[in-house]
Amino acid sequence: MADHAVPHFQNSGGHDSVTIGAKEFMCIGANPPFDHPHIFLDMGAETQVVCPYCSTLYKYDDKLSAHDASPSDCVYTPVAA
Repeated sequence: MADHAVPHFQNSGGHDSVTIGAKEFMCIGANPPFDHPHIFLDMGAETQVVCPYCSTLYKYDDKLSAHDASPSDCVYTPVAA
């Protein structure tokens, strides 16, 4: 079941852009407790999207798996409640 979870990404490092392997994902802004509301973003037919909260530019790369990012420190794994 874990392979169906929506990927989560963050940009605590302040990178200019984050390349990811998913077109549908959650942006959390920065690592908690400095995160913004966790929002679902969908690139649709495009290959990039800007988060309206934190202005992170996310770029799609089909060579990455859905849960991978470059830089790799931008992957966020939520802690189960």
